[in-house]
Amino acid sequence: MRRAGKSHKTRKARRVSAPTQVRLLKKKELRKGKSKELNRLAVDPAIEQQLKAFEEAMQSFHQQKYAKAKAVFEKVISGPGKDLADRARVHLRIIEQRLQRSDPVVPHSPEEHYQQGVAMMNMGRWDEAREHLLRARKLAPKADYVIYAMAALDCLTGEAESAMENLKLAIQLRPENRYHARNDEDFAFLQEDPRFTELLYPDRDGSGT
Repeated sequence: MRRAGKSHKTRKARRVSAPTQVRLLKKKELRKGKSKELNRLAVDPAIEQQLKAFEEAMQSFHQQKYAKAKAVFEKVISGPGKDLADRARVHLRIIEQRLQRSDPVVPHSPEEHYQQGVAMMNMGRWDEAREHLLRARKLAPKADYVIYAMAALDCLTGEAESAMENLKLAIQLRPENRYHARNDEDFAFLQEDPRFTELLYPDRDGSGT
């Protein structure tokens, strides 16, 4: 009787009730479901595209090109990844604050107007950028870096003729500007213009500037 009782207790201790089995199965299913969801997110092309856009926006953000960064961050928000969307919202708030912040420095010299103009360009504030660059040019008519910046601004605002004239003058004043323009993404608007190619690569057809 003692052995039977002891054996009975052992069997009773190992027995798992039906409700407990159901709960254990549900937990396993939940774990499997989460694992599948994580795997799906890891290979989801939409997530990868959202991450790529976020990295692009961050690069523009660090370069203080806030207008460009803002446009890309807004695309990130509509993506499927909640974490990336939340981080994009944080940076959008920072951009809004910086765009609304008043300029503490009042420029006077051509260099100060030039720096302010470039800062406005990076934020996509074209009218203010042009105003400062024009003032800088008036104070220093032969400053090649000011004229080069005006050429870039013209290109960014779609004014091809003015961009070509200013870029040509900037290169005449300082030939090294030709090499800068070759790798300057601000001149992407002129990439298909044959005059732009002739200006930057005069050796191809033997002509000069």
